[in-house]
Amino acid sequence: MSFIPVNEPLLNGNEKKYLCECIDTGWISSEGPFVKEFEQKMSASVNRKYGIAVSNGTAALEVSIQALGIKEGDEVIMPAFTIISCAMAVTKAGGVPVLVDSDPYTWNMKVDEIEEKITPRTKAVMIVHLYGLPVKADEILALAKKYHLKVIEDAAEMHGQTYNGRPCGSFGDISTFSFYPNKHITTGEGGMIVTDDEELAKRCRMIRNLCFREDVRYVHDEISDNYRFTNLQAAVGLAQLERLDEFVEKKRKMGKYYTEKLRKIDGLRLPVEKTEYADNIYWVYGIVLDKNIQADNKTIQKLLAKEGIGSRTFFWCMHEQPVYVEQGLFGGETYPDAEYLARKGFYIPSGLALTEEQMETVTDKLVKVVNMLS
Repeated sequence: MSFIPVNEPLLNGNEKKYLCECIDTGWISSEGPFVKEFEQKMSASVNRKYGIAVSNGTAALEVSIQALGIKEGDEVIMPAFTIISCAMAVTKAGGVPVLVDSDPYTWNMKVDEIEEKITPRTKAVMIVHLYGLPVKADEILALAKKYHLKVIEDAAEMHGQTYNGRPCGSFGDISTFSFYPNKHITTGEGGMIVTDDEELAKRCRMIRNLCFREDVRYVHDEISDNYRFTNLQAAVGLAQLERLDEFVEKKRKMGKYYTEKLRKIDGLRLPVEKTEYADNIYWVYGIVLDKNIQADNKTIQKLLAKEGIGSRTFFWCMHEQPVYVEQGLFGGETYPDAEYLARKGFYIPSGLALTEEQMETVTDKLVKVVNMLS
């Protein structure tokens, strides 16, 4: 029995050609020409003026937080249900993540809960688009303007997605992307910061490179890490970006296929296909178990693995992360909808290299497992 992985990227475009060019010319480091070209084309694709390529999506968030001047005691409002990179970027800077619950259907943050969390210490709101549908950005931008807050947009999963016709990655003061292998555009590891603010872009570039001063090398007024991005990564990213429209179309076809096959299966809450502001981009095909299925996502993950199907559970909530519980950061806080998603949500194979034959196998095995649990 062959195993179907949860993700397999598609690398059959110009990736090899551009990588060979890097090797033939010797330009493999962060100084290579593909880096600048990828920054320019990626930022232009989301209507931003400046792009700053970094080593990964987590680095993009950390650099952005530092560039915006988030410091000890500053509060940043964000979803309770997200990857730890979002909260970690804030806590590493000495800031305090302030959490809001999740919409049980779109899986994004409940925008109507944000205003009540704003205090005199609030400095920013972090928009995190999750799994395929964007957050209601306009409402957050209006709140940010009203309370003079910065907006950080984490668009890691939204390559090629739009909100009311505008590209995700174009909202707020600064936006970030990830190029991990399960993203629509991958560079293996890698990330990007995009912004329209020239001074903010300059600051991000400095932070990316150990905070070297422009006027004299090896002299530092601040501390930062090495977040540089290589020419090899940029070569792959550029080849991937050339096919983004094709990749988005394929993801939506995959989402439609899965939905048609699974729509009538009791016990499965499938992704929302569209909202008034966006069609689902199906970064991955996520599923939430209904309450009538007693098992949790870890149980179904194990059963699927026995059937040769890869899957992955949803994110774990920030207020339940052991490291933050140990620190007493979110003592006593509960977010019921986020907690439900974390325990009952999972996603099935969704990589761009997935074939229709494999998807048929996935759906057949998933139905078998669900029937076992019903």
